[in-house]
Amino acid sequence: MKQFLSFILKETKHILRDKRTMLILFGMPVVLMFIFGFAITTDVRNVRTVVVTSQMDHLTQQAVERLAASEYFTLVATVATPQDAEHMIRNQKADLAVVFANDFASKKSGLQFVVDGADPNMSQQWTSYAQGVITNMQGGLVNTKMLYNPQMRSAYNFVPAIMGMLLMLICAMMTSISVVREKERGTMEVLLVSPVRPLMVIVAKAVPYLVLAFGILVIILLMARFVLGVPLEGSLFWIIAVSTLYILLALSLGLLISNIAQTQLVALLMSAMILLMPVVMLSGMLFPVESMPKILQWISAIVPPRYYIQAMRKLMIMGVGIGDVMHEVVVLLVMTVFFLTIALKKFNTRLE
Repeated sequence: MKQFLSFILKETKHILRDKRTMLILFGMPVVLMFIFGFAITTDVRNVRTVVVTSQMDHLTQQAVERLAASEYFTLVATVATPQDAEHMIRNQKADLAVVFANDFASKKSGLQFVVDGADPNMSQQWTSYAQGVITNMQGGLVNTKMLYNPQMRSAYNFVPAIMGMLLMLICAMMTSISVVREKERGTMEVLLVSPVRPLMVIVAKAVPYLVLAFGILVIILLMARFVLGVPLEGSLFWIIAVSTLYILLALSLGLLISNIAQTQLVALLMSAMILLMPVVMLSGMLFPVESMPKILQWISAIVPPRYYIQAMRKLMIMGVGIGDVMHEVVVLLVMTVFFLTIALKKFNTRLE
């Protein structure tokens, strides 16, 4: 045990002495949290809106006032015909036009939206927000109640996704590079002939990154709660417990990559190609998995961050119990056992 602790201390000193590694480990989470929390956002704000109406009856006036008072829309003009509004949109003077029919007040219907569809996702959001503002008038036809995210802030969606991406990349990438670095320098053979068992050497190299991953997790949770205002509705114990399982899965992938790669550059490229692209594109981080083609949905089923992100969104935002994320937990557990078994078996094979 003393030799095992000495190996852990040795690896910890290596990490602490490498300023670039420390910058990556603790700088990346902070930077990404600020970028995704404030810069990369799907929140609707200040949509330039033009109103089309030939007569301003009481119901139309009420709807226009609600649009003007909303933080989502900025009224730039009122015109008489849809053609005038379309002309403003084509000239980049407006983003959205709300067209009221002449009998809007009497029939409480006859509403049309003309929108700049260059960005389909945002145009759909603008239309949905405008329809919600208008139809949720006092005594209106529709009353919408938004659960879990009443302010519709994109940070609620991005924070669990950032957790999944960072923990996977940092744990897997840094662990793989750490092991491969020893092979490149020729010091792995020296470590393997030490009194400590070879597998314990690998475990000792992974332990510091396990501890650092917990530190990164704490930083992300603190920033999410106190900087971005994202709630932690669920049990903190289960959030940390599920994150621990996910961290072990990421470390297992890092060990597996280290068994395949022979140089640090190859390990870095493999981590980026195998982990980064699937995490960003197929995990549900940016795009809903349900909206993807069937073949991509099948591929995303083997992407571990997909299940962790789903579990964190349920635990953090919805405040559910562990029973409601048991499917995700079981999948993560099976993946952890699978990848860890392959990594250790391949490592033993290489030794023999």
